[in-house]
This record gives sequence, structure tokens and C-alpha cells, in this order.
Amino acid sequence: MPFRIIFLEEFGKAFVPKRAIPHLRLFLLKAGIPNVPYKFFGALFYLTAAITAIIYLLFAYPFLLQYSQLVLLAASAIAWFIIQISLATLFILLVYFYVDLRIYKRTKKMEETLPDFLQVVASNLKGGLSFEKALLGAIKPRFTILANEMAEVSKKVMTGHDVSAALYELGQKYDSLMLRRSIDLMIGELESGGQIANLIDKIVLNIKEIKVLKEEISASAVSYMIFMAAIVIFIAPLLFALSYNLLTVILGFISKLSVATTSGGALPFSITEVSIEPDNFRYFSIAALAVISFFSSLIVSIVEKGSIKSGLKYIPIFLMGSLIMYFIFMKILSLVFSGIMF
Repeated sequence: MPFRIIFLEEFGKAFVPKRAIPHLRLFLLKAGIPNVPYKFFGALFYLTAAITAIIYLLFAYPFLLQYSQLVLLAASAIAWFIIQISLATLFILLVYFYVDLRIYKRTKKMEETLPDFLQVVASNLKGGLSFEKALLGAIKPRFTILANEMAEVSKKVMTGHDVSAALYELGQKYDSLMLRRSIDLMIGELESGGQIANLIDKIVLNIKEIKVLKEEISASAVSYMIFMAAIVIFIAPLLFALSYNLLTVILGFISKLSVATTSGGALPFSITEVSIEPDNFRYFSIAALAVISFFSSLIVSIVEKGSIKSGLKYIPIFLMGSLIMYFIFMKILSLVFSGIMF
């Protein structure tokens, strides 16, 4: 038997609870992942074990050497367990975040192609096809994700499932009010025996009107976005850089006064040494700018798109822009304040 990485799939299956497998499979299907990646979970176990070993040998083990062997053994087991569980939780959260973001993008693509798909369905219905055949005939490669989902619906219908039940399952599969309401309206019209083609035309018109309204709302929020971007990328870095340089000037002034008082100067007050370090303020400024950039990008995404997930692209823009401008302002203001001598 050729050598392979030991039991990747077996480890993955062992660490995924059996009760969670159906929910995990459904969650991954929403992201377009057909099978549970047990090998990936097994590789994740090996990765966390390797990182745990490095952290343990560099930090925990040298600290525990001062204790007896029994305490060393027990503490090592506890430390290893806590470190690896913490790392595994962190990696699982990152994977969940990635899959959830992928589901969100798939849902948005479906919503973008939904009106065009429904228009084709309405045209097929007006051409004399039944609703099931109209759905099947509307499946085109240009509808990508929605075409794949409707192909699954058509397969269920052809194998004996009720078309209303199949459509309802599709509506519940994704967190999309637009898709869910459209399907609910079509199911209601099918069950009542009404003119489904006319209803679909009205749904398409309504979706397009909603899309236009969302674009108008986004356009009206442009001035607010520009204002937020100016604060995060220009004003906040400038204020922090100015504060840093003013701090260095004040500390230099205070140090001169403290030397004067200790050398016997006749001042009516005494000045002690200040414990503030300019470098600590600089580290605080960088951390504060990172936090401000992160939350500002989320606020901008909510204002523009109504969702945090759609604005993740703003995080690196705001973060890099604010930090770059901070260092530029630091350089410029350092040259300006370097002429101030005491």
C-alpha cells in the first residue's frame, strides 16, 4: 500500500458529529459544495496539531519546566488540549465565514438573474407550454446558479414530486426574500388555477422596480460615503499624526523645564518626569485607525447595500488607505515640527 498522509478522510469523519452531517451537507449545498470535505477537515486537524506543537514548545514547555514531572505531564496535556481546541474553533469560524460569504454571493447572483429567468418562463407559458415544461425550457447556461437550482427542481418534478413542493423547498433553501416571495406567489397562483403568466409578468415588473429603487438609494448615499471615506482616510490619520508630533513637542518642553528645576532654577512649581512614551501612542494610533477603518467600512456597506457582507471589499481599501496616509502625514509633520527646538 503506497504511503499517504495518514487517515485524512478518517480523521475528518471522526471529528464531524453524525447528527451534524445532514445540516452540514445542506449548508454546504447552499454554497455549491456537493460533498462534505472530510479530507479538508482531516487536514485541518493536522494543521492545528502542528501549530499547537510549535506554540507549546516555544511558550508553554519552557514555562512548565520549573515544576515536577507529574505537574509537567498534567499541565502539558491541559495546555495542549486548550491550545488545539482554541485553534480548531478559530479555523472553523473562518471556514464558516468563508462558506457563509459564498452563499451570500450565490444568492445575490440568483436574484440578479431571477427577473430574466421568469421572463423566459412567462414567454414559454404564453407559447402554450405547461408550467413544468416552461420551467424546464427556461433553463439556460446564462442563468448559471439559478439554472442549476431550477434543474434540480425539474428533476424532482419528473421523479414524482409536486411542483409546488419542489419550488417551496428551493425558496426555503436560500435566505432571499425576493426569491421566496416570488415562489410563494407562483405557488398560490398555481393552486388557485389563475393566470400564472400574467402573475409572472407582474413579479418581473415589481423586481425591476425594486432594483431601480435600490440603485437610487445607493446613489443618494454617495455623499455620505464620500464623507465617511474622507474622515477615515484623511482626517483621522492627520489628527493622529498631529497629536503624535504635538506630544513629542510637549514632552521635549517638559523635559527642558524639569532640567531647569533640578539645576536650581527659581520656578514657583516643580515638574517631574513624564512617563508617556511617544512610541506607545504611535502603536495606539495604528490600532485605533485599524478599528475605525474596519467599522467604518461596515457602516458604509450597510448604507450602500443594506448588508454587511456586501461591503467587505471596503475593509482593505479603508485600512490600507488610512495607514498609508497616516505614515505620510507622520513624515510631513515630523519635518515641520523638527524646526521647533527648546
